[in-house]
Amino acid sequence: MTRLRFERLRKGWSLQTLGFHSGIQGAEISKIERGILVPYRSQAERLAQAIGLLPEELLCEVGEYADAQAPARVQ
Repeated sequence: MTRLRFERLRKGWSLQTLGFHSGIQGAEISKIERGILVPYRSQAERLAQAIGLLPEELLCEVGEYADAQAPARVQ
């Protein structure tokens, strides 16, 4: 699951609600979330601003994002 979808669902937003806040159609957002469509930079910026993320965080898988943010473990 992409971070974009995770955050959208966490907020309780539908695709249409995110579309309203970002100015991007819900059908396009669905394709972006599923990896069928790569957003243009302007789209990524609008989606990120609407959902409260950085553009580079949008398409990270939730597990990848968590791994990247976690401090290194010393064993």
